[in-house]
Amino acid sequence: MTCISFKKGYKYQLVESYCVDIPITPDKDLESPSGYIKLSATGALVIKKGYAWDGPSGPTIDSKNFMRGSLVHDALYQLMREQLLDNTNSREAADRLLQEMCKQDGMSSLRAWLVYLGLRLGGNPAASPDNRKSVSIAPKDCQQIEGL
Repeated sequence: MTCISFKKGYKYQLVESYCVDIPITPDKDLESPSGYIKLSATGALVIKKGYAWDGPSGPTIDSKNFMRGSLVHDALYQLMREQLLDNTNSREAADRLLQEMCKQDGMSSLRAWLVYLGLRLGGNPAASPDNRKSVSIAPKDCQQIEGL
């Protein structure tokens, strides 16, 4: 029998592509290996329909004023894990962007600041290439097809 390969840890999936201009501008256009995330050198971020993310992380509530920011933030951290976007120079900007987007979407300034503070204190591992989601294979004792 043949295998399926999958990754765990996602709660949400984008139903329509999302485009936004952000203040993070890499030296050249970037695209994730999956093709779901593109970031241009001018700061145009495109997250394609079907992208899956885990939503707000940590001890928090997945509220509507947190969802758009968490989508953009998770996409940027994914680019950092994939070493397409520099973690050292971009992580704080991504964290600030999340804070600002949450406030734009109606989150209180205090809660948005606490979100930012939590990321500054504990978010570094999530942007590290060492924290890529592992691939699981099912069912047990299946055979992988070469080239897929």
